[in-house]
Amino acid sequence: MNLTIVDYKSGNISSVINSFEEVAKDKVKIEVTSDLNKIKSSDKVVLPGQGSFKRCVDGLNNINGLVDTLNEFAITNKKPLLGICVGLQMFADVGYEETETKGLGWISGKVAKIDNKNGKYKLPHIGWNQINIIKDSKILKDIKNNSHMYFVHSYEFIPNDKNLVSSTTTYSSNIVCSIERENIFGTQFHPEKSDSLGLKIIDNFIKL
Repeated sequence: MNLTIVDYKSGNISSVINSFEEVAKDKVKIEVTSDLNKIKSSDKVVLPGQGSFKRCVDGLNNINGLVDTLNEFAITNKKPLLGICVGLQMFADVGYEETETKGLGWISGKVAKIDNKNGKYKLPHIGWNQINIIKDSKILKDIKNNSHMYFVHSYEFIPNDKNLVSSTTTYSSNIVCSIERENIFGTQFHPEKSDSLGLKIIDNFIKL
């Protein structure tokens, strides 16, 4: 099986690469690339994302043909794709970080700043927090409810269809932690920084 981690210069993705390689243990061929042909021929794709929504979207758009290739992979061919942090947020129609920016439009919704209740809650939301699993999820298989995951974000994905949300966390409100629709998966938390439970989520995705 071939798995591609999309490298579009969105910050340091070494921990994503290391954790996937640790779980794959030579059973899966992992490529880290923005080469369109390698992405097209992959069995699975991981879309990481660090930094601002706008910067990540710009990073995708700066590589000629990359957005079209991702659309073909996930939407037309319905192959498994996992978005992590801003990688998940970019599934939305629009994001409001820095400036209004069009997303991939895969899952209808928006990305807006977390309401910190006039400073009552620190932003970014950073560190360990419990997740509330609200529906069966292929990538959360064997993860117990109220498990702790690692977060770093100031913006949240608000999907129009709440039935696609597989887990939430309580911070200033119920914040979406993970999304699942057919072959498209996303986590707001960082599985690659969430110790053994995060590695289990990565393993679940690899074994889909």
